[in-house]
Amino acid sequence: MAVVAPRVLRGAAVLALVAGLAGCAVPSREPLGTPRAQVLARLGQPTSVHPLALGERLMYSQLPAGTEVYNLDFDAAGRLVRTEQVLTQTRLESIPLDQWAVADLLRTFGPPLRVERVARWNGDIWTYRFKQGSDPRFAHVHLDPSGVVRRIGFTDDIPNTDKGRD
Repeated sequence: MAVVAPRVLRGAAVLALVAGLAGCAVPSREPLGTPRAQVLARLGQPTSVHPLALGERLMYSQLPAGTEVYNLDFDAAGRLVRTEQVLTQTRLESIPLDQWAVADLLRTFGPPLRVERVARWNGDIWTYRFKQGSDPRFAHVHLDPSGVVRRIGFTDDIPNTDKGRD
């Protein structure tokens, strides 16, 4: 009996976890046309809210630990018109150099994983973590002293393990 009890408890814990995860709301699964109040009731408070020309954006960010940021755009009537996971290689590569500034980055991608400075760049470097397929990567957005995006670089996020190293 002593051996069976831990197995039963482990099994019950796994089932409870699976059941709990099945009920989790995911921003990408929100149907278009859903009223803002219903989205908030399912997803909770967003990471940030941004006014748009014809409505409002609710941003749900998984950073710093995660690799996804979801933008849910609502029209002036408060209905969901677009959902996008923006931390992708393609989306990050499309940042217009010499045009976007800090406000554009915050409205589109939210706050970065980290902000750094290096000797060879006169300005901040905002780093975002994302996945390209299943590969973890970093996007490094270089801002000049006035806060304008001047360049973007990408690096692989190499896990801190000894696997595969010489």
